[in-house]
Amino acid sequence: MPVSVRSKLLLFACLAGTLALAVSATAFAGNGGFAPVEGASPNSDRIKEAYNLVAIFTGAILVLVEGLLIAFIIRFRRKGRARDAEGARIHGNTRLEIVWTVAPALILVAIGGFVFYKLPGISDVPPATAAGGRLEVQVEGRQFFWQFRYPNGVIAVDRLRAPVGQTVRLEVTSPDHDVIHSWWIPALGGKIDAIPGTVNVTWFRAKRPGTFIGQCAEFCGVQHAVMTAAVEAMPRGEFEAWLAAEKDAQAVGKSKLGADTFAGACASCHGLAGEGLIGPALQGSSLLSDAKGIETLVRAGRGRMPAVGKGWTDTQMKALTSYLKENLGNKG
Repeated sequence: MPVSVRSKLLLFACLAGTLALAVSATAFAGNGGFAPVEGASPNSDRIKEAYNLVAIFTGAILVLVEGLLIAFIIRFRRKGRARDAEGARIHGNTRLEIVWTVAPALILVAIGGFVFYKLPGISDVPPATAAGGRLEVQVEGRQFFWQFRYPNGVIAVDRLRAPVGQTVRLEVTSPDHDVIHSWWIPALGGKIDAIPGTVNVTWFRAKRPGTFIGQCAEFCGVQHAVMTAAVEAMPRGEFEAWLAAEKDAQAVGKSKLGADTFAGACASCHGLAGEGLIGPALQGSSLLSDAKGIETLVRAGRGRMPAVGKGWTDTQMKALTSYLKENLGNKG
């Protein structure tokens, strides 16, 4: 095969391979591959706007640079010269060199300026007087679940309920005995780390009802992949009714707190039916009828099992032990 034909085929193969990789990466990405998910909060909208600007600039630069590269390869190809022959000497163009030095610097300044303009609206929590007051929720990342505490004492696991149109301020942390996690609900804002002994603050204001799914974004252990979270945004009246009813239900032990705690804190290692996964099976275990023994184990941990219940309230611990005894203690 002539050298010129072989070179063209090699160039075509490289271009086709690059295009195939780009298209496949886009096609197999979970969100369609390019842009962030559709925002449902003002701070997530600002993140998307900053992302789009950077994507437009970098995409245009990619097309320009690669297009010029291909054009130069074709225009100044070797043609009929011998392989050991030197190419023609071309004198530099001072004006052009100044342009391609200054232009990228101006582009970087524009991108940086836009991002810093958007940053306060992403990170700064709106004042409590904005958009009908502010709800404050404590968020704890634990191996391998998220726990939420509302101002009235209500506890929730893995699913945070919030009112539409009201700013929700999140105090995100992790217990001293735990590891670093990262709170991330893409539709409601950026990532924020849950660091043991440190409180970080983030926020969102849901624009519409719905359930928004997220994932711990910091590798936190063997079951990191199952550490998901959900925010359920509901009309304010429905939320306030739920919050009041849940407070009463948890006070008398008639809420779903036990089932939710088991699903979040236990099932990721022991299975939803207690059948055993990376942790031992719980079905039929004699320990399940011993509330005190369960409490000691859950609060202190044992072997590879972390102290998942360290710092839990008596209400939550009683809800879990009752659920275990009633649902798993007589099986196996």
